[in-house]
Amino acid sequence: MFKEFRAFIARGNVLDLAVAVIIGAAFGKIITSLTDDIIMPLIGKATGGLDFSSHFVRLGDIPADYKGSLTSYADLKKAGVPLLGYGEFLTQVVDFLIIAWAIFLLVRALNNAAARFEHDKKEAAAAPADSPEVVLLREIRDQLRSGGPAKTPGTSKGTGTSRSAKKLPLDGE
Repeated sequence: MFKEFRAFIARGNVLDLAVAVIIGAAFGKIITSLTDDIIMPLIGKATGGLDFSSHFVRLGDIPADYKGSLTSYADLKKAGVPLLGYGEFLTQVVDFLIIAWAIFLLVRALNNAAARFEHDKKEAAAAPADSPEVVLLREIRDQLRSGGPAKTPGTSKGTGTSRSAKKLPLDGE
């Protein structure tokens, strides 16, 4: 059973999933901080200083021995008072929307990259490769245009024939 478990854990998709969960948790903390520390205070400032996390409706009685603030959502919740925390819910909705938007942008970028890769792959497959004869003819043409010595296959030296010494029938003269 241990060998089977080890084989299961060693599979690539399980390790990928573990890495994704860890990165997702860290990403979630970053988004939560962005929401709580930057976006919601800006929204609160734009709406006249409202702090959405403290908006709630009390649904039950406050315990007689309660000594905390009557306007503190966190204190009342800690004391066990039944609350409808719509401000906290709004904060979580904004948090979710930011995460969903970031994931959407990431998936969109990956899909675009995959589509470009497939398009390039299809273009490369659609363009037929030149035959060896065409490649050789192009090399000969380029050598003749440059006026350099034509190289004989299998040797490192040219034949010594230059363009000025011999007229070619391809010149049209």
